[in-house]
Amino acid sequence: QVQLVESGGGLVQAGGSLRLSCAASGRSSSNYAMGWFRQAPGKEREFVAAIHWNFISTYYADSVKGRFTISRDNAKKTVYLQMNSLKPEDTAVYYCAADQGRPYNSGSNYYAKTEVYDYWGQGTQVTVSS
Repeated sequence: QVQLVESGGGLVQAGGSLRLSCAASGRSSSNYAMGWFRQAPGKEREFVAAIHWNFISTYYADSVKGRFTISRDNAKKTVYLQMNSLKPEDTAVYYCAADQGRPYNSGSNYYAKTEVYDYWGQGTQVTVSS
């Protein structure tokens, strides 16, 4: 069983920055994808960013391109989401997710789909004040 634990959320003013972390435990291999999603009150969960562990490929939602950066530390089994130039519309609960280690898939928007991921963290709140 894989456990994902997010940290780093909080309250920040518009234009500020936060860095989220997601630590994975319970698996020994590194060949898997991890993603960040977010869910605002009354809205569906939406894709933010994803990274495939071995292929270093990264993916971003259009709404965060140029402001957010996803990265990973294989040794620590941790993925990060650096969020800069935050806007009030970025306010949401942010969830970390991981797949079970399927082969890399180059399909368009593949890693933006929630059904790709098998494990989810408990979420961390990010609030951006105007």
